[in-house]
This record gives sequence, C-alpha cells and structure tokens, in this order.
Amino acid sequence: MRGMELEVRHLRVVRAIAEAGSLTRAAAALSMTQPGLSTQLRRIESMLGGVLFDRQRAGATPTAFGELVLARAQAVLPGIDALLADTARAARHLASPNRVRVGSVGAPLLGHLILAVRDLLPEAEVTSRCHYSPVALLDDLAAGRLEAAVLGDHPEQVLPPRDGVILTPLVTEPVFALLPATHPRVGQEAVSLTELADHDWAMPRPDGDRTREYWSSVCALTGRRPSAPHEAEGRQLIELVRAGLAVSLCQATFSQTPGVTVRPLAGNPLWYRHVLAWHRDGPLAAHGDDILRTVAAGYLDTCAASPVYADWRRRHPGAAHLPLPRPRRPDPRPAPFP
Repeated sequence: MRGMELEVRHLRVVRAIAEAGSLTRAAAALSMTQPGLSTQLRRIESMLGGVLFDRQRAGATPTAFGELVLARAQAVLPGIDALLADTARAARHLASPNRVRVGSVGAPLLGHLILAVRDLLPEAEVTSRCHYSPVALLDDLAAGRLEAAVLGDHPEQVLPPRDGVILTPLVTEPVFALLPATHPRVGQEAVSLTELADHDWAMPRPDGDRTREYWSSVCALTGRRPSAPHEAEGRQLIELVRAGLAVSLCQATFSQTPGVTVRPLAGNPLWYRHVLAWHRDGPLAAHGDDILRTVAAGYLDTCAASPVYADWRRRHPGAAHLPLPRPRRPDPRPAPFP
C-alpha cells in the first residue's frame, strides 16, 4: 500500500534527478534547495520501498530499482503532460466571468479574495478549495484549473514563476511562536528560538510545502536543532500544542484559540510572505488593482483583530508593510522579498 501515496510530482522529481545527474543540479532546475530535494527523495524512496539513486560526490546514478521506476515514469509522464495540456486548453475555453475558481493555502486572505471577486463580478459563480502546498495551487493556476489563488512563500524559497500566471506579493510578515497557554514564557514580550530548542516541536510534513525546511534551516543557525517528533498541520498541530506536548510556529495573524498562545520571536528571524496570483488570461486579470486594494484592506482588519500582531506592528512601524505593487506580467526571476 506504500505506492498509494505516490503522486505525479514525485515521478517528475525522480526524472529531474536522473536528467540532471546530481541532486544539486536537479534542485536548481526544480527551484528547490539541495537539502529539501534530498528530503523529498528519501520520502519517495520510502514510499516505493527501495533506493533509487547511488549518491556519490561525482553525482547521482540510478540503481537497478531506480531504472525500473524511471522506465515506468518515462512511459507515464508524457501521457499525463498531454492530458494536462488538453484540459488546460479546455478549461481556458470554458472560463468566463460567470465561473471563477479560487484557491488558497492556510492564510487569512481567502474570504477577502472571494468578497473582492463577488464585488467585481456580481453575476459570477465563485467556488474555492484549499491546499497546504502553494506549488500545487500555482500549477493549477498555470494549467487553467484556477483563476486566482492566495499563495505564500519564505525568504530564499520564493515561488517559481509560471507561464501565464501573475504573482503579486501583498505583504511580508513575521512568523510567531505557538505555545501552550501554560508555557512559562507566555508572559514574556517575545521568546527566542534558542529557548524553544529544548522543547519537542510539532512541524508540518516536509513534502510539498517547504515550510518545515525553512524553519529547520533558520533554527540550525542558532546552533540548536530542535527535536520534532510530531508531524502535523492545522487542527492536529494546534491540539498537540494545546496538550503541552509540543511547541510550534504560526503566522502572525493566527486566530487566538483557547489553550494556546502566540508570542513574537525575539529578533524576528523568520518571515512569511503572502502572495496573490491570478491567470493572465483569466476573468480577473483586468481587475488586479481593485482586488489588491480589497484584500489589503481585509488583511489590515485581520491584523487589528489579532492583538499580539497588532501590538507588534505598533512597535515595528513599516516592518510588515503593504507595498501594493501594480500587477505585472511574469518575470523570469522570482520576485524578491521586500
């Protein structure tokens, strides 16, 4: 049953490593870091039940088991690529102001985006769906399966550009600590990563969304690598923290929940960027400025309703600002963090 978890994107990763001949070159081609790609490859090998590549200093060469997987991938992927291309063309043909599909990662902007679309296109039927991975949503935008999405990324792990997709950063905000309400540090104005390194952590899984990779890389700079025995997201992660079994991190706009508390991190070592995206040829392309203004106003309302973040913003004026750049066509380089 291991293979039941395998996804098409995993086959693309295996093919990219084989074509590049090394994890370093494959990571660059996939807009990933080498440690992140290594983690994903180990996960794929675990799912399939065998080692796919011999990894030496000179590069990565497929094992006999890897050759078998590659042969199957090479047979399957062209058909899938053709299917995606055909459905993308059909989706673009069917897209109209009367049907708008939006997506979102776990962020406080989806409701504001839907309200903006309904205000601009009152006759439209708006549907939405959420996914933990911004890359999966970005792929859906590029393929015409979504018209707009709320995405997010981190410094040095910016979203890769996609043909036909306009990426517009909205705001970059700090990442905060998520603690049990009974934690001894909840009375402090801020807590440090070094202080939290002695605790067990709950972290999101290291696949798809690169949040865990980013958290780990920054924690490593403190010289302390925290233990992370719990792999969880969303409600399950909150419950682990509430029970006092772990600490974790969260977005600054995290809604206050009984039993857990939010505190800024001393020195603001971690950041998260909210990004709005829509298809260049979709029904929302002509309304980019209006969408940005509406979503930005909603974000500020959310900030005001988050007491810890509102206090942080008062003490750090301009640190998490809303630049509201005009929508632009995709640039071959990822958009820099402000």
